[in-house]
Amino acid sequence: MSVQIVLGSKSDMKVAEKAIDVLKELGIKYRLSIASAHRTPDIVDKLVAESDAEIFIAIAGLSAALPGVIAARTIKPVIGVPVSGTVNLDSILSVVQMPPGIPVAGVGLDRGENAALLAAQMLALKDKTIARALEAYRKKLRDKVIQDSKEVEV
Repeated sequence: MSVQIVLGSKSDMKVAEKAIDVLKELGIKYRLSIASAHRTPDIVDKLVAESDAEIFIAIAGLSAALPGVIAARTIKPVIGVPVSGTVNLDSILSVVQMPPGIPVAGVGLDRGENAALLAAQMLALKDKTIARALEAYRKKLRDKVIQDSKEVEV
C-alpha cells in the first residue's frame, strides 16, 4: 500500500516533510513528485495515470488547483493540503470548494501531517499493520499530553 505525494512547486516542501515524517513513522511507502496543475498539466496527467498508489496527497498554495485536477483524473481518494501564503483563503477555498461529483478531502492550512494521518486511516481499513501503527501513534500523542500536564501542574 502506498501514497503518492504531489507538490505544486518545490516551495511546498516544508509542508510535504510533515507528511513524509508521519508516513515514515507509520511504515507507509510513498512517492514524492512535483507537478504543477497550471505549468505542467501533461505531467500531472501522466503521473496520475501511471501511479499505483492507493491515495494521493496534493500539496499546493495560491490557487491550489492541484488537488482538484488530480481528483478529476482518478477515482482514488485525494487529500488536499492548502499551503499558506500572502492570502491564505485562496488556497483553502480552492481545496474545499470542489464541485459535486469530484470530492477532495481537505485538511488544515500547512497540515501535511494530518494529510498523512488521514491517508493512513484510509489504508488501515484493509491493513492491520497500519492500524496498529496508528494506535501506537495516538498513544504517543496521549502520553505527551499527560507528560506536558505533569510538567506544568502546580
